Amino acid sequence: MTGPFTRVRSQGEHLFRHLVPHRSPDQPWWARPILLALTGLATLLYAWRSSGYLEIYYAAAVRSMAMSWHNFFFASFDPIGSISTDKLPGAFWVQALSVRLFGLHDWAIALPQIVEGVLTVLVLYRCVRRLAGPAAGIIAATVLVLSPANVTLNRGNVSDSLMILLVVLAANATVSALNTGRLRHVAFAAFWVGLAFQAKMIEAWLILPAIALVILVAAPGRLRRRAVCLALLGIVTMVVSLSWILAVEAQPGAERPYVDGSRTDSVFEQVFNYNGFGRLHEPSSNAVLFKTLGLGSLPSGAPGWNRLFIGAFGHDTGWLIPASLLAFVAGLIARRGHPRGDPLRAALLLWGGWLITLMVVFSVSTTINSYYLAALTPGIAGLIASGLTIAWKRRSDPLTRILVAASVLGTATYGAWLLPTLGIGITPSLATAALVIGFAVALVLVGSIFVPGGRAAAAIFGLAVASMLVIPTAASASAVANRLGCFDTPFEFVAFANSSKFIFGTATLVAARKMLPELLHLQLRFRTRYLMATETAVAAAPTIFETGREVYPLGGYDGTGAAPTLAAMKRLIASNDFRIVLAAAHSSDPRYRWIEQHCRPLGTTRSTNGFSLYFCGPG
Repeated sequence: MTGPFTRVRSQGEHLFRHLVPHRSPDQPWWARPILLALTGLATLLYAWRSSGYLEIYYAAAVRSMAMSWHNFFFASFDPIGSISTDKLPGAFWVQALSVRLFGLHDWAIALPQIVEGVLTVLVLYRCVRRLAGPAAGIIAATVLVLSPANVTLNRGNVSDSLMILLVVLAANATVSALNTGRLRHVAFAAFWVGLAFQAKMIEAWLILPAIALVILVAAPGRLRRRAVCLALLGIVTMVVSLSWILAVEAQPGAERPYVDGSRTDSVFEQVFNYNGFGRLHEPSSNAVLFKTLGLGSLPSGAPGWNRLFIGAFGHDTGWLIPASLLAFVAGLIARRGHPRGDPLRAALLLWGGWLITLMVVFSVSTTINSYYLAALTPGIAGLIASGLTIAWKRRSDPLTRILVAASVLGTATYGAWLLPTLGIGITPSLATAALVIGFAVALVLVGSIFVPGGRAAAAIFGLAVASMLVIPTAASASAVANRLGCFDTPFEFVAFANSSKFIFGTATLVAARKMLPELLHLQLRFRTRYLMATETAVAAAPTIFETGREVYPLGGYDGTGAAPTLAAMKRLIASNDFRIVLAAAHSSDPRYRWIEQHCRPLGTTRSTNGFSLYFCGPG
């Protein structure tokens, strides 16, 4: 007997088999225990000592979203739903559901990212294995688990963890389309990309060029059939991606929160300008926030071709980028002349297209956050694993072993050069150890030219992988030991780590708790509806997260948003919605200039970063 419930159960079992390691004909006995060990290590790295460092703006929004289904659907930042978050809500829906299920705890907000990070390891293993073999799958999973950017990302509460899981699922569905030629797998790939768009907007679409390229080159069927696949990919992606936006735009503005990040109360403007193409020529929201808070410029490397290879961004992902690019170029040369559907070449095109597209966009964007770079790690892991698989197939060729040796030595030398002399968790011997190990393994690889294939050659290639992961492993271990989070980079200065925790992390709760008794007293005294209003939603976030009470966010995330207007703010004050305002005296915004000119500073309480409490009203 069949029916809709039977089909739903069948699809659920199919997805379960995709995510959970199981024995299959092309999977040797050793793959499953190693993969389980890697997932255990990933869980430890993502979860150990990770509580207490949440991005406070998103944490406050999640609390507000968990308070009502109206707030949940519309991604309201504050409890009364006056303004939305400045991002799409996909990842925050998962966190808000976790809070509704387990209660408001740091770990309840962080738990979804830990689970998403572990699932990404499993899906990436499956995806790489199906094109390059089980050994390549294990290598890719290992590189992903030990990547510092990936470790710090999954120790936080930003939306990139879910986005990366979903686009890796899209890559896995693309592999199914290559293997079967069925249109439904192309539709599944587009569906996952569309869901990833709900988490991280246009960044999720950056995987589409790689998917389109590999379908066009390697998918079975005639050119017309592949063109139909590309058309289906685009149509389904657009439908799923824009579904929530269209639903929100159809609602009257008075019945939903004002869309933060837009001047016209439009989600399209928020997504495609504020969080999209505007990032290519305008300062990011964090850069504007830093200016609003009087903190100067955001510590983000200047746009340029070398942006990802030096400094803090290099510490996140730079270690293995040169090796992965070498694997891409050398692998394509080695696979020339193979049939159009060659799975190893398809793997190179998929992961190489992924990595290069993201690298180009991140290199030219005005400002980027360090956790963005975790999106590079699946591409890096897939290229290194696929390249080493090709090298193993050509291990009898002396030139191949020389290239692998050069990659090992180059990675060690570059990593030692990239390491800073001072920083959190840095050890003077790390650079020396990486150089010694890399040089020794390179010598062994060159000396093994006359060693035939077998266990000895396998051990030598295994040493090559291990030697390239020395510094990334040390960086990840240091991040965990020093309780670094998603805004941190390995071996950063203590001052930068402290400032990140104060501006973005729950360290701001200390200041909120000190102010809270006075705010409650003032609210009771003046009988206002809300505790206070603040310049920027970031300034409102700690008190909202701590109390669940309304703190009206003037100007949205960075304080420059259009809502509320000056006239609307005056009406809110006149109607006794709030009397207390936390604002910075240095602002040139007409709303805050009016506050400075017409409201009385409360000298008993001052916040940091030049913010002061003002009383607005008679008496």
